Amino acid sequence: MQKDPLTATFAALADPTRRAILAQLISGPKTVTELAEPFDITMPAVTKHLKVLEGAHLIERSRRAQYRPCSLQPEPLRGAYEWIDQYRRLFEESFDRLDEYLRQLQAKEEDDEQQQDER
Repeated sequence: MQKDPLTATFAALADPTRRAILAQLISGPKTVTELAEPFDITMPAVTKHLKVLEGAHLIERSRRAQYRPCSLQPEPLRGAYEWIDQYRRLFEESFDRLDEYLRQLQAKEEDDEQQQDER
């Protein structure tokens, strides 16, 4: 069964090794060997991670002679960002309401103190 793009993106991003691979690709295309270098895992394991990223359309692998450089494809990340962004706005609105409530409490407290001082 085919996953929807957002599910595939989040599934691919769920693994820290895959997130680290994407972070390496921000600076530009890299070979599989270059991508594998910082990890203490086997080359087949790296290849499996790359297949997941490729399946989620987060990377693209091309062919240059015997090299298969990988490059970042950021478009699926935009969909994830837009999905997350709606929740960011929700939290910001909640924090804005909390700020307003705290300001009201502080103002009431200051009024109470001022009335007590006048007595």
